[in-house]
Amino acid sequence: MNTQKFTARKIVFILISLLWVMPIVFSVLNSFKRSGEINTDMFSVPTGESFVGFENYKTALTFGNYPFGQAFLYSVLISVVSTLLIIICCSMAAWYIVRVNNWFTKIFYGACLFSLAVPFQMVMFPLSSDASMFGMDTPYTIPFVYLGYGAGMAIFLFTGFIRSLPYEVEEAAIIDGCNTIQRYFKVVFPMLLPVTISVGILEFMWIWNDYLLPYLVLDMTKYRTIPIQVQYLKGSYGSVDLGASLAVIVMSLVPILIIYMLCQKYIVKGIAAGSVKG
Repeated sequence: MNTQKFTARKIVFILISLLWVMPIVFSVLNSFKRSGEINTDMFSVPTGESFVGFENYKTALTFGNYPFGQAFLYSVLISVVSTLLIIICCSMAAWYIVRVNNWFTKIFYGACLFSLAVPFQMVMFPLSSDASMFGMDTPYTIPFVYLGYGAGMAIFLFTGFIRSLPYEVEEAAIIDGCNTIQRYFKVVFPMLLPVTISVGILEFMWIWNDYLLPYLVLDMTKYRTIPIQVQYLKGSYGSVDLGASLAVIVMSLVPILIIYMLCQKYIVKGIAAGSVKG
C-alpha cells in the first residue's frame, strides 16, 4: 500500500514538473521558427519551412540601434552589484538586529517585515520620481534603489538564520581580540554561507528578470536591460518579431538556469533554516 502511494505521488510530481517545464521547452522550440508559424501553431515542432535555424538569434543580437550585448552587460552589472549590496548590507543589519535586540531593532525589523506586504505599484511613482531627483537613474546607481526595495526579504531570512547561530563562537573571537568588523567578517559571515547563497540567488533572479523598476527609473535612450530590450523588438506599425523576442528570452534564461541548478540545494537549505529556526 505504501509502495502504491509512493508511486502515485511520484507520478503526480513528474506530471507537475512537466507542466512547469513546458513553457521553457516551447520557448526554445519557437525561437527556431518563423514568426508567422509561431502565430499560427506555437505548439508544433519546427520542421521544414518553419525552421529558420539561428536566424532569430542573429536578429535579436543585431536588431535596431541598441545591441543586445550592451543590454546584457547592463543586466549583469545591475544584477550583480545589487545582489552584493543586498547581501552585505542586509546580513550586517540582521546581525545587528539579533545581537542588540532592543526597542529600536524591534521596530526596524517590524518595518522590514511590513515592507514585504507593500505592493510595488503603491510606491513605483514616488520611487521613480525620487530616483530621478537624486540622480539614481543610471545602471551604476539603481542598485541602491534595489537595495532599499529588496532588503525586507533578505533581512527576514538572514535574521532567522543568525538566531540559530551559537553566540559562544563570537565570544571566543572577542576574547581573541577581534573588533566588531573582524568578528563579523571572519567569524559570523562565513557561517552564513547557506542563507547567503539562498538570498543571493533569489535576489539575483528577481533583479535579472525585473522589467518595471528599470523601465520607470532608467533613461531608455541610453540604458536598457534584457527585459526592456524585448519590448523594443518591434517592426513597423507595432508588429512584434516573436521569433527574435523568444530568442532574447531564451538567451536571458540560460545564465539564471545554470546558476539556479548549481545552487538549488543551498536555496532550500537556507530558506528552511531562515524560516524555521530561531
